[in-house]
Amino acid sequence: MKSLMVWVYSVVALTVMAAPVWAQADVSNRVGANTDWSVFVQDNPTQCWVVSAPKDTVNTRDGRVVAARRGDIRLFVSYWPQSEKRAEVSFTGGYPFAELSRVEIEIGSEKFLLFTDGELAWADTPADDAKIVSAMKRGSEAVVSGVSSRGTKTRDTFSLLGFTASIEDAEARCG
Repeated sequence: MKSLMVWVYSVVALTVMAAPVWAQADVSNRVGANTDWSVFVQDNPTQCWVVSAPKDTVNTRDGRVVAARRGDIRLFVSYWPQSEKRAEVSFTGGYPFAELSRVEIEIGSEKFLLFTDGELAWADTPADDAKIVSAMKRGSEAVVSGVSSRGTKTRDTFSLLGFTASIEDAEARCG
């Protein structure tokens, strides 16, 4: 039953998560920018998200820094009013994650795990989302670590400057 639920959630998430990734390229739906975070809004269906790109990226294999070809690397917090999803944390690493791997987000001394499917990772439950968002509001940076399907370990560092103002803007628009 759990694997069926994960599959259904994965299909829905892949469909839903695709919108913010490609819509981000269209800056006409960007409604705000606060230091290192941007706020986007899309209609039909209404959705809001805050997003940031990493300030630093390190790729390693066998303990050595390596060059790695990666697509867009983004950390998101999304709102989907029609589906009652509020402050859903997700990450796209720019590569397919290793099967059944987890992505770790470290904010200060707190660590959180996201589950992966393809190039996407997100929190297990809305309660986990809330804990991560709370830590992001208090923190100064988030370090996201994952493993690609080829075994490359990645470590992406995101500034949290402007996160609180951006999340408050998105909440006001779609919360």
